[in-house]
Amino acid sequence: MDEATRSRIIEMAWEDRTPFEAIEASYGLNEAAVIRLMRQELKPSSFRLWRARVSGRLTKHGKRRGRAVGRAYCPTQYKPR
Repeated sequence: MDEATRSRIIEMAWEDRTPFEAIEASYGLNEAAVIRLMRQELKPSSFRLWRARVSGRLTKHGKRRGRAVGRAYCPTQYKPR
């Protein structure tokens, strides 16, 4: 996996509204694989912060999301490239 792909997966994993199912559909990595990648790529303290945030988020799991969350991202969250 190249650096740009790894960076994009990490960015998607940090986003609160992007579910793990979207990462799996785009890159073929399930939730456990994303967690492994984050553990490898982030500093230990950053990984702990991320895990604490993700563990309590209903929006990170497609089946647990409410119908009010109809999209995976906010149009203003991406940086211009």
